[in-house]
Amino acid sequence: MSKLPNITTSIFTVMSKMATEYNAINLSQGFPNFPVDERLTDIVTRLSKENVHQYTPMAGYPPLMNKIAKLTKDSYNRIINPETELLVTAGATQGIFTTILALVKENDEVIILDPSYDSYESPVLLCKAKPVRVALNDDYTPNWETIEKACSSKSRMIIINNPHNPTGKILTENDFIQLKNLLEKYPDIIVLSDEVYEYITFEEKHISAHTKSFLIDRCVMVSSFGKSFHITGWKIGYTIAPEYLMKEIKKVHQFLVFSVNSISQFAISEYLDVVDVNLLGKFYQEKRDYFQKLLQNSRFELKPCEGTYFQVASYANISDEDDVTFCKNLIINHGVAAIPISTFYSDHKDQKLIRFCFAKDNFTLESAAKKLCQI
Repeated sequence: MSKLPNITTSIFTVMSKMATEYNAINLSQGFPNFPVDERLTDIVTRLSKENVHQYTPMAGYPPLMNKIAKLTKDSYNRIINPETELLVTAGATQGIFTTILALVKENDEVIILDPSYDSYESPVLLCKAKPVRVALNDDYTPNWETIEKACSSKSRMIIINNPHNPTGKILTENDFIQLKNLLEKYPDIIVLSDEVYEYITFEEKHISAHTKSFLIDRCVMVSSFGKSFHITGWKIGYTIAPEYLMKEIKKVHQFLVFSVNSISQFAISEYLDVVDVNLLGKFYQEKRDYFQKLLQNSRFELKPCEGTYFQVASYANISDEDDVTFCKNLIINHGVAAIPISTFYSDHKDQKLIRFCFAKDNFTLESAAKKLCQI
């Protein structure tokens, strides 16, 4: 008997598989196709011949953990104790999964804001807890009145994703004020803040949960080196949490993965000495602006993108098909793969919206745009 009877193959797997079968340009799955920084690959090449291939300590390679603590201080002016408040994870998704398994109990409720990343719900179900899916407003801002109505004495956690995948929306100061008010009414709720695109924001800058004093003692923050450094296949991230929560998270982590890939930890530890994360926003803003310019003569209506490397677009002027069918036909008939936004909703809300990933080299974006402008 299945523990996850309603969970099917991820839409990302489905669309990427179809893209391969039809030789389509893959703007669906969120991975870059441009080269990794040579400084990083040079570090890996050298390290591969050194004694870096055995287990690191369970919580992470100590020099890397110290550098993460420095990065957190430099980025958010937050001082953390790397020994008690930090855990290096096998990707941000593992950090999310481990956190939920550690902190959510049977019959608890977890607030998930739709459209939402598809990895949030499964660990909640495996805990025999209840996912409570609450839709964002149509402009993807949180409806705090609706969120509060969804909370109860059973609420254990609320998951926020900022910057937001799939929409590119970022939370405002007012959102954090509303979150603070909510937490005052429900003192047992823990916040899980998924901030994997934290360094990829544009005109408006990212406001991290790290900067909010009311969250320090009741929030788990999740970050991703894979997303920040264009190395998604490395599957390496980290979580930061107060000691009393981190103790529980580490209990699960040690039996789930024990320790994370050693050479990647050594390499990133060195790379953090030379890379400037503050340049990522400018880099991806240029990508976003170029992709938007390429599509300005298309029939797609591009929605605002404040962060991440995803562009949401309406195809309402093109077709009446549901978004899943439209995306499949986009691959088959036009050679471009995208992701239907309805798959990020529990009720599969269809607004004729799809998501493109613009973390691609210019040739790929130009080739895709040429096809999209012909529709």
